[in-house]
Amino acid sequence: MEDCVFCKIVQGEIPASLVHASGSTIAFLDVNPRARGHTLVVPRRHVASLLQLSDTEINNLFGAVRFTAKRLLDELGADGFNLVLNNGEVAGQVVPHLHVHIIPRYNGETRGVEELFKIDEELKDKVAKMPKELIGNLSDWI
Repeated sequence: MEDCVFCKIVQGEIPASLVHASGSTIAFLDVNPRARGHTLVVPRRHVASLLQLSDTEINNLFGAVRFTAKRLLDELGADGFNLVLNNGEVAGQVVPHLHVHIIPRYNGETRGVEELFKIDEELKDKVAKMPKELIGNLSDWI
């Protein structure tokens, strides 16, 4: 897609601090990081949604996420990480090119992941009170 900022990074038209690259994915530092080493992993092929990827592409993407997360842990001394995938504008996706955020976490941090996403307490209470039969069992969904 010619006006997609991530496609331009993939094509080398916009510089980025690369963390990892493979035949089907690329990982680079976020320009607006939430933590030291905040990295985005994107498929090279332009897709807006996770649902547009084939099973093979999903495996490639999350293989790159795993590789990159381990590299961040090893090289930056991170103690853990959060993965964030906003799928769709309503879910907070700003750039309409699928991307997975890897946000390294460090012992002693005072900021929690809850600062990334504020949860509506009223909605949280409603979900907590829903009858189990409406939510179902996870095994029913898989």
